[in-house]
Amino acid sequence: MSEGSKGSSLAFGQVVIGPPGSGKTTYCHGMQEFMGRIGRKVTVVNLDPANEAMPYQCAVDIAELITLPDVMENLKLGPNGGLIYCMEYLEANFDWLQEKLAAFRGHYYLFDCPGQVELYTHHDALKNVFVQLAKWNFRLAAVHLVDSHYCTDPGKFISVLCTSLSTMLHVELPHVNILSKMDLIEQYGKLAFNLDYYTEVLDLSYLVDHLASDPFFRNYRRLNEKLVEVIEDYSLVSFVPLNVQDKESMRQVMQAVDKANGYSFGDQEHRSLEALMSAAVGADFHFTSTLAVQEKYVQSQDKAVEEEVMDL
Repeated sequence: MSEGSKGSSLAFGQVVIGPPGSGKTTYCHGMQEFMGRIGRKVTVVNLDPANEAMPYQCAVDIAELITLPDVMENLKLGPNGGLIYCMEYLEANFDWLQEKLAAFRGHYYLFDCPGQVELYTHHDALKNVFVQLAKWNFRLAAVHLVDSHYCTDPGKFISVLCTSLSTMLHVELPHVNILSKMDLIEQYGKLAFNLDYYTEVLDLSYLVDHLASDPFFRNYRRLNEKLVEVIEDYSLVSFVPLNVQDKESMRQVMQAVDKANGYSFGDQEHRSLEALMSAAVGADFHFTSTLAVQEKYVQSQDKAVEEEVMDL
């Protein structure tokens, strides 16, 4: 990927972003394994200088260039300031990144990014890294992970929508928003509406009305209405549910990202994908159905209602 050969070939991949604890590293591990099973050569690039325990096979690690603990110790910075410094240092050392990536031509790239929200909403260092990758003929899609437990709190969900919209507008890449950890959603509490209401981001006025039933949020109804108007005016935010243990869920996410970055796979990969999807569940994969999780969640709620009726 020298300056003279940038136009010779395209490279495809994903930049995996999102707040801390949203499951970015787990997603990279799961997607690397899933794509590997259908014959796609995947290279994972760790751009998180605070990421020490990586379950996936890491081909390029920013720790070879700079680490967060070293920055915090030597420059007396906190974790947030240290992360911003690390990203600015990476931006100033594009040649290091270019040299490392050049060793994996023809691969599909997964960039595991830091979890600091400011890096995706208003700071430019990481955005400039993505711009430089585009100049090197990388065709990237941003995969923005959000923990699905925010669906159980209408106030937090509106906040997540605002953050997702701000990220989409700032990063300026084809964007796929993901509701992660769907296999755990039944542990988070009762949803006010069906799951598709949150994934498709349907009429948010219902969410404002639901918030108004809370005495605390009733005082902020006008503010919530304006926030919802901004989200609906742009009409950009929607989510794809993800359970990394569910091969159908992984397939849907992969196809959504492939559509976003323009990746087109050949017949051999298509046949491998069909074989993987039609295969019986084996010991090497423990898959459940995302739909089954949703059905189980609904059934548990129905059962709880029945028990309340019986007690009456």
